[in-house]
Amino acid sequence: MSEALTELSSYLSEARANLIAASQLKFGELTLTTTGDNLIPLLTFLRDDAKCGFINMIDICGVDWPQRELRFDVVYHLLSPKQNLRIRVKVATDEDTPVPSACAVYPGADWFERETWDMYGVLFTGHPDLRRILTDYGFEGHPLRKDFPTTGFVEVRYDDAAKRVVYEPVELKQEFRNFDFLSPWEGTEYVLPGDEKAKQ
Repeated sequence: MSEALTELSSYLSEARANLIAASQLKFGELTLTTTGDNLIPLLTFLRDDAKCGFINMIDICGVDWPQRELRFDVVYHLLSPKQNLRIRVKVATDEDTPVPSACAVYPGADWFERETWDMYGVLFTGHPDLRRILTDYGFEGHPLRKDFPTTGFVEVRYDDAAKRVVYEPVELKQEFRNFDFLSPWEGTEYVLPGDEKAKQ
């Protein structure tokens, strides 16, 4: 498998070197890094070229690197049934710079891009219907960003008295606890099988 990916990497660096910023073969997987301007031409070539044949888009996802200037990676996973190979294409972007939509090349990219926008806030230009897909309509923020609070901004619950769904600021119902592991409520006093080995 890695031999075939090495050949593919060499072929791509010769055929479309102008579209690829970096090519890396690690752990039996080929990763191509490109720019937003070169993304659609590269995806089109990978789909249409006879030696590539990456006709299946498996997934599009995001990765958040808050310490970087271009904090997001948009990662495309492609499959070539003809070559029996998988490839990964990465594009780096920030909160304000949109990435071209891959829907024209892979129509199945529609919901994947919506999910990436919903979870990370990455914008896609040319997308036919870029709106939230996993969170609620009034949701604020993007929950898979590293700077998103773990408790969120609002909580949603059904209010029986008002007979409707209400949005309220998040409120922690209990204070943080200091755990006393010697308390009978915190741990067990009986010996579990194998514990006798720890005392030797």
